[in-house]
Amino acid sequence: MHYLDTCFITPMLLNEATSEAVERYVVRAAAGSLCISQWTRVEFASVVAREVRMKKMKASQGTSVLAEFDKLVQESLLVLVPMAEDYNLAHDYLGKFSTGLRGGDALHLAIAVNHGASKILSLDKGLLSAGKQLKLPVSRGIKI
Repeated sequence: MHYLDTCFITPMLLNEATSEAVERYVVRAAAGSLCISQWTRVEFASVVAREVRMKKMKASQGTSVLAEFDKLVQESLLVLVPMAEDYNLAHDYLGKFSTGLRGGDALHLAIAVNHGASKILSLDKGLLSAGKQLKLPVSRGIKI
């Protein structure tokens, strides 16, 4: 199972330099092998809300993007539900100050680890660096 953090899945729905590469990765993945978490859903909605707040997209466009995201999730992704153990592990990761982890990234890593993800995909340099320090199976998954 491959866990997709928010910044990995965002280019599938918002036009970014990595959009094509991410789409290729997702299309090639074995059916049922990709997952996100409920936290990813919240974080993605926050990304879209920020785009609307910053007037980079209209509210109607934001609504459409969220609907596309929900459809993608429903049709193609397993959604993991965070448990108390995930928050506890995220707390422990954050206590390793040298990693420079932020709360949301620590929660992504903890959910992925506790649910047995064989790979944690992210485009976030900070999360990737911290994951490597923690000896977790983090990867960019695509060439940039």
